[in-house]
Amino acid sequence: MTYQDTLNWMFSQLPMYQNQGKIAFKKDLSNTLKLANHLNHPEDKFKSIHVAGTNGKGSTSHMLASILQEAGCKVGLYTSPHLKDFRERIKINGKVVSKQFVIGFINRNKAFFEENQLSFFEMTVGMAFDYFSKQDIDIAVIEVGMGGRLDSTNIITPEVSVITNIGLDHMQFLGDTLEAIAFEKGGIIKPNIPVVIGETQKETVPVFTDLANKNDAKIVFADKNIEQIYKSDLIGSYQSKNIKTVIQSIKILQTKGYKISKKHIEVGLLNVVKNTGLLGRWQVLNRNPKVVCDTGHNKEGLTYVMHQLSEESYESLHIVFGVVNDKDLNSIIDLLPIEATYYFCKPNILRGLDTDKLKEIFNQYGLKGEAYISVNEAYKTALAHAKTDDLIFIGGSTFVVAEII
Repeated sequence: MTYQDTLNWMFSQLPMYQNQGKIAFKKDLSNTLKLANHLNHPEDKFKSIHVAGTNGKGSTSHMLASILQEAGCKVGLYTSPHLKDFRERIKINGKVVSKQFVIGFINRNKAFFEENQLSFFEMTVGMAFDYFSKQDIDIAVIEVGMGGRLDSTNIITPEVSVITNIGLDHMQFLGDTLEAIAFEKGGIIKPNIPVVIGETQKETVPVFTDLANKNDAKIVFADKNIEQIYKSDLIGSYQSKNIKTVIQSIKILQTKGYKISKKHIEVGLLNVVKNTGLLGRWQVLNRNPKVVCDTGHNKEGLTYVMHQLSEESYESLHIVFGVVNDKDLNSIIDLLPIEATYYFCKPNILRGLDTDKLKEIFNQYGLKGEAYISVNEAYKTALAHAKTDDLIFIGGSTFVVAEII
């Protein structure tokens, strides 16, 4: 198979959350454990950092990888979803996995995948772990896909576990309270492995503390322990919380013998995009008019993004917006500015919400605009309407951003 043939098979033959939603969610780790055994347990052959959380885990993972690269480490990075190319999910020192490895891995293991009906995510995690185990890396930063306790990545024993924050997202899978979601994400806490919590939230502190105590795991709340804030090339005031989480995690690595200096931290944080290739975090795509996109899509994420938007100066605001069909619009719609012109669109995936339905719901809340046949059509129209001093924001879904950048 060619690379494109391989991707087509992966995307079309296996359940995948980004396209199918709940049907792709697995209730246990049995398939992942079968795959790990089939691959001769690659997860045991490299050191790792495990990163979970409702928001900020992608930025946090990339910041950690960048700092470790500046410290001279050969760093694996596993994240999801991808924006442009599947291979973005699996990188070493910012370089994506080769097409040849992707093709070879699928060809070698296709019969096993089919026999055991592995999900897209299970298969991809296995690919990442197999790749890292064969590339003699020093450490890998592993981002949880969803939740934590039952996530396919949760077969590693990391140097440190990191949980950025807890918000009400993926409630159909993880529970409908902060406490329930914290329990699922806290499932990455391992015996005698230190855990960093990014944000102190009164509802979740007892949950994390209890899980840490049961596992004899040292627990540290980064926002209560880190005062110095470093600058980063990841623009957005909301990144300050992620930076504290990263610094606390680095402090723990330093106690474990990792030679990471203040200079490594400073330079690493200022070169996250250059070192890791991260996209879609308050990313400026154009200057006149200014065009910004951000992948924040749930209540907490959009709260941060809308706060950042409120700090911008512009004549008129244009918002290109689309969501998936299982998005709880009631939880986010009040966050969005009324004084804006909306360009409603549907991301090009099965789960994309119909634009006419999105327009109808938004109009009921006084958010006015027109529906467009595609994300690109919406963006082109916004560009045509915007004046030099206007601002265009693109968001609502990772998949909307992916189609633009």
